[in-house]
Amino acid sequence: MNVKRLAALVAATGVLALGGIIAGQAPHLAAVQAAAPAPAPVVASRATALPDFAAIVQAYGPAVVNIATSGTRKAGAVPAPELFRGLPFQFGPQPDVPVQGQGSGFIVSADGVVLTNAHVVQNASEVTVKLTDRREFRAKVLGTDAATDIAVLRIDAKDLPAVKLGDPAGARVGDWVVAIGSPFGFENSVTAGIVSAKSRSLPGDIYVPFIQTDVAVNPGNSGGPLFNLAGEVIGINSQIYSRSGGYQGLSFAIPIDMALRVKNQIVATGRATHARLGVNVQTMNQVLAQSFGLDRAAGALVAGVAPGGPADKAGLKPGDVVLEFEGRPVSDSGAMAAMVGQSGPGEKVRLTVWRKGKKQQLIATLGSSSEDGARKADADEAAGQGSFGLAVRPLTPQEREAAKVSGGLVVEGVNGPAARAGVAPGDIVLQAGGKPVHSVEDLREATRSSKTVALLVQRGDQRLFVPLQTG
Repeated sequence: MNVKRLAALVAATGVLALGGIIAGQAPHLAAVQAAAPAPAPVVASRATALPDFAAIVQAYGPAVVNIATSGTRKAGAVPAPELFRGLPFQFGPQPDVPVQGQGSGFIVSADGVVLTNAHVVQNASEVTVKLTDRREFRAKVLGTDAATDIAVLRIDAKDLPAVKLGDPAGARVGDWVVAIGSPFGFENSVTAGIVSAKSRSLPGDIYVPFIQTDVAVNPGNSGGPLFNLAGEVIGINSQIYSRSGGYQGLSFAIPIDMALRVKNQIVATGRATHARLGVNVQTMNQVLAQSFGLDRAAGALVAGVAPGGPADKAGLKPGDVVLEFEGRPVSDSGAMAAMVGQSGPGEKVRLTVWRKGKKQQLIATLGSSSEDGARKADADEAAGQGSFGLAVRPLTPQEREAAKVSGGLVVEGVNGPAARAGVAPGDIVLQAGGKPVHSVEDLREATRSSKTVALLVQRGDQRLFVPLQTG
């Protein structure tokens, strides 16, 4: 992640990646894989009932590495002196300036494969891996995957200490966990805490179901391992939620099983690919659930389907609620995005969907991801409780052509509950209660039959459902 994106992300969401920054310069990191000796037993003190973290550090600390990066970037724009402001004065081309960064990583195989975060090694021209025994190696970046923030490195060495990899699915909320890394450049620092939550979705991360912890991690911890009490790595420390730029009690790790899938692809082919379903989904809330006849707010509501994409070919339609993905319950839109992302292109998956009051089974053959692939819309951003309160009119032929729709009503004004629901002037209402809307009477008819009606709204090139309470 570059400094500009880091600052914007902190300002917008408080979530930031943890690659360390030296003297205000860009952060970077590396990669990870599996293997290792048997873990040392974790001893709990009878007096305190606390685990013996020292046993984990002694057994696996040598497999945790510090990663230093260097590269160049264009010098920032230099403001013109006061004397020249407003005059036709131009500065010449700005030279490249050196930048350095640091992060953490860990050795996953004794022949020198290292895992870290992609943002740690982003734009780096030179990557150095430092071991706890003070040996240093120039590392080759085998590949990076921006979608999951995973990077894989290799160093030319043999018989290296390696971590043991565990199963994140076995981690429970409340379990003790340990992080080792280089916060602010303090190499091989150890911190401990508990698992706070699992399968967290963060802004901008559509594929990763993060492990949330309260382990103290800071810039420089990026790419370091998260251990369970058996001494097994279950995650890669990647981001924190912070309004100050430092640790504030919320840390997020990438599950190691996802990292290994990416690592195996990179080692084999030099790149990672992810599956794509070709839908725009949003999280259900209670009002939407009621409007679709569901007894609870669960599943991923399909707001849009890419024409000709895997979902379209499988028969998925806007208004469907995906309840299960390959037999696994879909709790929300983030969970579904992660399930798709963890699948492989070309896989056939079974979807259980809720359509017009009944469950149906659909089979989809997943495609390959792209930069504008699966996206999720958070219902909280544009949906809420509401009633009618809409001033609408049919679209002109020119408007229909520009919006690429065959019908619908354009919203010219909102008031009261409709405004609070998130409907805005310029939105195009395409469906009401699952039925196409071509006229004002269609909309009136849909709102007569139920107190809660879900509207399918198009805003720009995005579509999402908005629940209206009309009673």
